[in-house]
Amino acid sequence: MEIKDNELLRQFEYETEKGLLSVEYSLQERKIFLTKLTGLEAVLPTQASDFIKGILEMVREKKLRVVPTHPKIVSFFRKNPVYKEMLPPGIRI
Repeated sequence: MEIKDNELLRQFEYETEKGLLSVEYSLQERKIFLTKLTGLEAVLPTQASDFIKGILEMVREKKLRVVPTHPKIVSFFRKNPVYKEMLPPGIRI
């Protein structure tokens, strides 16, 4: 899966046969806020999950904390507690 970090539009992108899957983000200090997830109708749930995992691996390499604000991304964190270590102190999901 090839995930592109479009810094101009501030979003992570993944191109599928049916369309574009993207997650908009905002950078503040050492945190990245994942604010909007679009294009879910174009992919299977497993592809969306793999897309989010790929984004989190990219964020982990940059040593940033993640603040999920979109409900689908919040539910991903609930289903995958291994990524909860990436949340900033004081944020519980």
